[in-house]
Amino acid sequence: MNRADCRDLYERRAAQLVLYGRALGLTHAEAEDVLHETFVALLRLSDWPEQPDRYCVRAYRNRALNARRGLWNRLRHELESRRWFERTPAESPWERAAMRCLAGLPVDQREVIVLKIWHGHTFDEIGALLGVSPNTAAGRYRYGMQKLKTCLQHHEHERPESPGVADALLDTAPPLARA
Repeated sequence: MNRADCRDLYERRAAQLVLYGRALGLTHAEAEDVLHETFVALLRLSDWPEQPDRYCVRAYRNRALNARRGLWNRLRHELESRRWFERTPAESPWERAAMRCLAGLPVDQREVIVLKIWHGHTFDEIGALLGVSPNTAAGRYRYGMQKLKTCLQHHEHERPESPGVADALLDTAPPLARA
């Protein structure tokens, strides 16, 4: 196991994995805890995985799902889901609206959108990761993006002149190809 490879993987994927944990309903602190548990487990492996990025996302997802299984955790996560992005003073009202809209999506749609846009996975990869068909992953993405667009249209008055996170979210959405 090469620690430099692990450090490189951590530096490339840590923020994406924390966001993914938030999309799965974890608090920010829990998402970071799961991130660290995932990398401790990765360091303990005797052999480096063939596809370390994919392995890391899958291992993170499994740990994140285990972390949120308890009833009390689920209730707490639902109450905290409105704050699953870290807030910054530089956020515009439009960015906050985009975050609220994304947080308001069903978990399965939110999860696919985060994996597609922020992690850059294909629908085949997302399907394999989630244990669903690529068409199911694409459908969740499509429906989630439609809901985001509708939700953001209700916040048009908050939209700034220059594009920001919300615009980038919708602009990065690739068109769906027919299977």
